[in-house]
Amino acid sequence: QGQLVESGGGLVQPGGSLRLSCAVSGSIFSRLSMGWYRQAPGKQRDLVATITRGGVTNYADSVKGRFTISSDNAKNTVYLQMNSLKPEDTAVYYCNTGPIPFGSWGQGTQVTVSS
Repeated sequence: QGQLVESGGGLVQPGGSLRLSCAVSGSIFSRLSMGWYRQAPGKQRDLVATITRGGVTNYADSVKGRFTISSDNAKNTVYLQMNSLKPEDTAVYYCNTGPIPFGSWGQGTQVTVSS
């Protein structure tokens, strides 16, 4: 089926930046649009950003202008550059196909924005 491995999270102060990476394996993932999702404690998992195979991107209003999704198809890797981070961005971040997730989720990567 494939595998998704997220990395790059950590603790950052408000206003800081982080770059998340998602290593993708599996043929189905290489044919579909990808997305980043996040889940804060006690809340549902929400879609943050998507990117098509052709590079067309879309963002949730809450991150528009601050986050940038990109992909390196040759490396089967999807990135999420996060700038001007806010405490409300604190969550576990996951990648999967987007806007509709498929199959099993990876372990996610924790992002904590706090002073």
